[in-house]
Amino acid sequence: MEEYIMAVKQEIRMTICALFFTVISTGSSMLPVDSSASTKSAKQLPAPKLESSPRGQILALSCASCHGTDGKSAGIIPSINGFSAEYIETALKGFKTGARPSTVMSRHAKGYTDDELKLIAEYFVTVSHNTK
Repeated sequence: MEEYIMAVKQEIRMTICALFFTVISTGSSMLPVDSSASTKSAKQLPAPKLESSPRGQILALSCASCHGTDGKSAGIIPSINGFSAEYIETALKGFKTGARPSTVMSRHAKGYTDDELKLIAEYFVTVSHNTK
């Protein structure tokens, strides 16, 4: 009799494991829905993470020493966190052409192509968005 009980317990454990695996693999669609979670507004839900180009991240490494890895500079250097990609790209191109006055940014910007400046701008927008 004891062997039968052990076999039943083992079968129950295997069934529970199979059920748990099914629930996990189907995205928890079999779990009961929390009614309070469905009443949350879109503002309370976390924003999806933006993806950045790995090349943009590499190119932006030189910017991080002054502007910070997330675009939030700690000192007197202007922060670039929170600006749009278009704004950052336009500013960088302005530095590159000399249309925008600067102390050192014109020298930095001249070392990049317009496509690389766009990747840098997109990277900092991604970082700004994902650190909110």
